[in-house]
Amino acid sequence: MTAAAQKVLVIGGGFSGMSAAIMMARAGIEVDLVEIDEGWRSYGAGISLHGATLRVFQELGILEEFKAEGAATSGLIVRMPHNDQVIVEIPTPSMPGIDLPGNAAIMRPALAAILARATRAAGVNVRLGVTFETLTQDEDGVELTFTDGTSGRYDAVIGADGLFSKTRALLLPEAPEPAYVGQAVWRAELPTPEGLETLSMWLGKGVKVGINPVSPGRSYMFITEDCPEDIWVEDADLLPRMKALLDPFPSPMLSAVKEGLSEDSKLIYRPLKGMLLPQPWHVGRVLLIGDAVHATTPHLGAGACIGMEDGLVIAEELQRHATVAEAFAAHEARRWERCAMVVNNSGRLSEIEITGGDQGEHNEIMGRSMRALAEPI
Repeated sequence: MTAAAQKVLVIGGGFSGMSAAIMMARAGIEVDLVEIDEGWRSYGAGISLHGATLRVFQELGILEEFKAEGAATSGLIVRMPHNDQVIVEIPTPSMPGIDLPGNAAIMRPALAAILARATRAAGVNVRLGVTFETLTQDEDGVELTFTDGTSGRYDAVIGADGLFSKTRALLLPEAPEPAYVGQAVWRAELPTPEGLETLSMWLGKGVKVGINPVSPGRSYMFITEDCPEDIWVEDADLLPRMKALLDPFPSPMLSAVKEGLSEDSKLIYRPLKGMLLPQPWHVGRVLLIGDAVHATTPHLGAGACIGMEDGLVIAEELQRHATVAEAFAAHEARRWERCAMVVNNSGRLSEIEITGGDQGEHNEIMGRSMRALAEPI
């Protein structure tokens, strides 16, 4: 069966866009990808993953590269804030056919580089430092002009340009903006603390600390802080403020981590924002995927996962259907329940943390969500 689209443009070279581009190109579709950052850089420290994301890596053909550069461990451990004693262990299911445990992590720039290599190897025409200028469509295709003065016509366009999507703003000007959730996250890279073997968390009043191995001997730490206002933090303030957030945790592991933090620890601060747009996620022949339509907080470590899954699913549906409209409708039908679960459950976890809610509910949502993500896409 001939694919519904023979030539597709992907706007945005992040994890979602690259995943879509790779899978469409492998299916024989001619794919152009435009990315506004001429350096094609991925910013940030580590990224927590799980079995469902490893399944995506297997489909993309990058699992072996992940094994070489990332880390996979088993389970999530919640520890006492004063002595590191284990409070609860939450299983992280492994995926059938994948010989790795179900918790994983890698540095974001490392994962971006792996995906970039796979994107080029698949034959995608990558254009950096470029995005679209204008977009118009008719029954048969989409015409675009680009910021480098060129133009092109495509059978379909995939908008994968993230949380503050230019494509979404054009297609759906009345769509709500991403909303601040009342928490911010701090991240740092550091040596793996002695005795830490898998993802561990410490819960305090208004603060949650987590450490996840990202490679042999290295981990990244995240600190989720309740913060009523969406504020800006100057670079010079990152280190002292991050150390101050660890003061209420006399745990031996975290005390050693605090002592070792420095300006070289790749410190990052981000306010957390989320958004779940109602469907449809397409207008005509232009479809939005990833954070452009279902941006989530990191409480389940699943934002990148569901965005990359979007890329796999739209590539499949374009091959299964005779028209772009049918492919887009089938994609949205498959994606809504799963993406809504991640966004809504992550949001509920955030609410529980902010309000000092039931820790039992928090643990139950974590476990239930991990089991749901282990289900087929």
